[in-house]
Amino acid sequence: MPQRKTSVQDMKKSHERHMHNLDIKTDLRKTTRIFTDALAANPAEAKKSLDVLYKKIDKAAKRKIFGKNTASHRKSKFAKLLTASQAKKA
Repeated sequence: MPQRKTSVQDMKKSHERHMHNLDIKTDLRKTTRIFTDALAANPAEAKKSLDVLYKKIDKAAKRKIFGKNTASHRKSKFAKLLTASQAKKA
């Protein structure tokens, strides 16, 4: 445990940031799960959830939860999954 007042404040701020980032990551995982479940059930519904997933990925990248290249990679991966799913159904 830190002794100095500023160190205690920094520790609290770090914990708050960690919890905030964790909330964003958890929400992103839930949205990803919704997308993959919709992909298996109904590709038309998956298209709608893909838009929401894109928004959350962009917001996480903007808040530096992960880098912009990682965000781009993930968006590309999910788009490929949707395209492959639609090709299978057709």
